[in-house]
Amino acid sequence: MKASRVTALGLVAAAALWIASGHFLPHDSAESKAAVRPSEAAAKKLFRVAVADTAVVQHRRKLLMSGRTEADRRVTITARTAGVLKELNVRRGSRLKKDDIIAVLSDDAREAQVAQARSLVVQRQAELDAKRKLIMTGAMPKLDLVSLEAALETAKATFAAAETERDRGVIRAPWDGVVTDLSVEVGKAALSFMGADLLTMVSLDPMLAVVEVSERKLAGLKVGDPADVRLVTGETVKGKIRFVSKTASQSTRTYRVEVEVPNADGTIPDGITAEVAVPLAPVEATRVPRSALTIASTGDIGVRVVSDEGIVAFVPIGIVEDEQTAMWVSGIADGTRVIVQGQDFVREGQKVEAVEAKEVTATAQ
Repeated sequence: MKASRVTALGLVAAAALWIASGHFLPHDSAESKAAVRPSEAAAKKLFRVAVADTAVVQHRRKLLMSGRTEADRRVTITARTAGVLKELNVRRGSRLKKDDIIAVLSDDAREAQVAQARSLVVQRQAELDAKRKLIMTGAMPKLDLVSLEAALETAKATFAAAETERDRGVIRAPWDGVVTDLSVEVGKAALSFMGADLLTMVSLDPMLAVVEVSERKLAGLKVGDPADVRLVTGETVKGKIRFVSKTASQSTRTYRVEVEVPNADGTIPDGITAEVAVPLAPVEATRVPRSALTIASTGDIGVRVVSDEGIVAFVPIGIVEDEQTAMWVSGIADGTRVIVQGQDFVREGQKVEAVEAKEVTATAQ
């Protein structure tokens, strides 16, 4: 019994000491916690964003159009007389100068017809010279002079026709160009395909870049305007607009535009994909990084900017020209500080810490 009492008294004493510690030992009160919060808030930094100063300039935007190259001239050459093809001087890819001989057909008595017609002219001329003296002296009626002169003119016409028929046996290039297709072989009778295709040739200088333009973009294009043509091979060449159609295509409702490009060495092939860029009239615009664009809660496209007091605001913009890494836009005042990093983590009216874009990446601290 005596031991039990000692244990009970010990437990009571321990409980009393624990309760008393709440009154005598120091502890954080509500007032002290309230006093600490303002200091913590003051120590917390603002959200940091990167900004870039912008400037409004006169920007000459470009109208981009996709199309293809097209040879300036294309012709299909046919045989215009009968005969057998006895000489062929070209093959696919052959480069020709104007009046180069492409092919020669067999004579088939054409030269003999020329000689016969020439002899007839000489005969008619001699008869006219001999009888003119008799007519002038009155030995022959003057009416015979008209008949003799008409006979001479008829003989000359026959001679010219014979020479033309002979020349048709020699097929020449009508202008400088390249043979793209060949349909004949030596020994084939031209009589069997008279009027049919012998070969096709194209002129590669100048080369045309042909595009189809919608009616909304047609107003900015004029004949003589410069243009840059970028080929699918990566090569870029300069040219000028040569033709702007005044009639729309019935199927696509677009207008044909031709850009003439020098191609003296023939390196630009016919039918290759090309992109044409035509500079338009300059407009006031600001260049901003593509990543700076954002969308407001209303669905408007724009940028977030920072005032001198560090307050965020949203500015709607209009797209002037789209580049690969940047955008030319309108609607931004000159000297505006545009948020280029961190714009999607802040809202309008929020106060932020703005630093130059090159100094820091947007982060919250």
